Amino acid sequence: MSLTAGKSYPLGSSLTEQGCNFALYSEHASHVAVCLFDDSGRETARHALTECHGGIWHGHIAGITASQHYNYRCDGPVDTSQGQIYNPSKLLIDPYAKQLSASLEFNRALLWCDEHGNSDSADFVPKSIVIKDDGEVEGQGKIDVDPDQRIIYELHVKGFTQLFPGLNEEKRGKYLGLIEPAVIEHLQQLGVTTLQLMPCFSFMSEKRLSELGLSNYWGYNPINFFCPDLRYAISDPVAEFKQMVAGLHNAGFEVILDVVYNHTAEGPQEESYCAFKGIDNRVYYQFSHAEYRNDSGCGNTINSSHPQVTQLILDSLRYWAGSMGLDGFRFDLAPILGRNGDNFNQHAGIFAAIQHDPLLSRKLLIAEPWDIGPNGYQLGNFPSHWFEVNDKFRDCSRAFWRGDEGLISEFTTRLMGSRDLFDKNHRNCANSVNCITYHDGFTLEDTVSYQHKHNDANGEDNRDGHGHNLSGNYGVEGETCDSDILALREQQKRNLIFTLLFARGTPHFLAGDELSNSQQGNNNAYCQDNSISWVDWQLDPRKTKFLTFCRELMALRKKIGSLNRLALPDEHYYLNAHHHDLLWLNSDGERPSESQWRDPDNKFLALHISEKRSFSFDVHSAPPTINGEHNTLLLFNTGTEAITFSIPYTMKEVLYRRLLNTAEGKPLDENPAVLVNVIEVAARSTQVWVGE
Repeated sequence: MSLTAGKSYPLGSSLTEQGCNFALYSEHASHVAVCLFDDSGRETARHALTECHGGIWHGHIAGITASQHYNYRCDGPVDTSQGQIYNPSKLLIDPYAKQLSASLEFNRALLWCDEHGNSDSADFVPKSIVIKDDGEVEGQGKIDVDPDQRIIYELHVKGFTQLFPGLNEEKRGKYLGLIEPAVIEHLQQLGVTTLQLMPCFSFMSEKRLSELGLSNYWGYNPINFFCPDLRYAISDPVAEFKQMVAGLHNAGFEVILDVVYNHTAEGPQEESYCAFKGIDNRVYYQFSHAEYRNDSGCGNTINSSHPQVTQLILDSLRYWAGSMGLDGFRFDLAPILGRNGDNFNQHAGIFAAIQHDPLLSRKLLIAEPWDIGPNGYQLGNFPSHWFEVNDKFRDCSRAFWRGDEGLISEFTTRLMGSRDLFDKNHRNCANSVNCITYHDGFTLEDTVSYQHKHNDANGEDNRDGHGHNLSGNYGVEGETCDSDILALREQQKRNLIFTLLFARGTPHFLAGDELSNSQQGNNNAYCQDNSISWVDWQLDPRKTKFLTFCRELMALRKKIGSLNRLALPDEHYYLNAHHHDLLWLNSDGERPSESQWRDPDNKFLALHISEKRSFSFDVHSAPPTINGEHNTLLLFNTGTEAITFSIPYTMKEVLYRRLLNTAEGKPLDENPAVLVNVIEVAARSTQVWVGE
């Protein structure tokens, strides 16, 4: 196999008619070699790359075909004060590899210095594999979802199907398990539109977890930004990931991926050394003096403001959006991408590049808008076309239904799209990704069953995980057979799910919540690759009833629309020729006074919505109303006592039909329309009425 100069682009390994071109960016290395291996992991050849232009080392090796295993070794300066820690004893994964030969497991031979500094790590590092990219496969075309009707459903590829009843054993916990007919049927019957997969980049468990006998189950610890993780594949992770996306598209679902571009599994300086550290530590990571910045809490912050790292991230996104067929991305700890020094900039280079990219600009982009770095909380400050996870909606909704005091005013803001955060003149109300639960935190079942976190299985004496859960147990901590407590918990779950699905914004639903899935009070189950985290598909009558409620409520949302359909006269973003009037009411059917808005003891709120048409409005076009009706009445009572609501005199001549009463647990009432004067609203319940 002869080596020639080759080309500096594209980066990574690229097959040619004669062999394979290799290109690696390393600005500070003094020596770079490509090491070739057979399938057993034995090194068969080593070629020093002698061409370097603009920091890119490159060469072409004749005779190489698809499936060739390879990695790099780099040498250069060692000066920890400058962040340079080259060590040619260590084998390095190609940052642009599309497939790896094995999962990466921590071994002390991966450490770069001290007594392990001279240890050759080749036996412990997965090999990069040369692949032929066949491009998109049939069925990977973009799925068009109405933003007003989008419902995001977050799931873990393994945990979602690991315990799925009747599933082929070979496909449990695998990419292909998600497209089994029974799994597809569940998702379709539920009514979600968009599947958000938890991280699928190849990842490694942290040194601490490995030494505790645990593993990084969630996968937020990537070692490569292109390779789909082998653990979720039967044999070929690239082909099977593409097949999964195509199958989900054919079933009508959008597919987005949770991506981690803020840190890597190499961790702090004293931990693993198997890729970016050895290629160019100073380029790929951010430093504060001689120490890694730690804006992610994981020890090593990616240097996304460096042009080469920006290109790496953009190339990764294009690969997943193009060849792998994804419809969008959720960016973990996204402020890191827009931070230059200590300041966040919504016009940062990487954001501008995405916005002007003909492929990426058309994808669904969701930011997790916080990290632990300086100015790390940036909710509402991302570019206008980005969506953002809204934790204020989560916290307010949980506290409101728990019965906390003084939340009436904030709840109305969250219900109507958090316009204090998302500028009503520049951003669609759907930009707010509303959630009640997320993968990090309590499940819905645990939110109404546990007052405190129970993370003892994580090996940190219950010190990890957030302590501010805004949850309640309603009398007993955890599981109980008390029928009254169980009934109240179910009612609270119905209230929370209604609030999630009908508030303005994009609802985010956590997989398993519809099944009343519990993590036994663990609110940080990132290291629990077992039944604590896997979705429990065993249903009893109580759980079956709630599953039916979730299905019917999502169907009702599609039928009558959500508050997203409202056209408000002061929201010039929409340029509507018609609008809806909102009238907030107290229990007497009157506008609340200023003191009532601020009253910490006030636990009742009503909202009346009426459609208005302007003279210039085309009477032949269909109004995007919340329900196809002219009047809608929403009633919220978070108190522990029933409240009697008096209908305003202006509404007493209108026939109203009740659609929903969470105190009864069935989302669609079959009651006829009637004239009403007063409405009894049970404790801790929601009602929806429509005028005819």
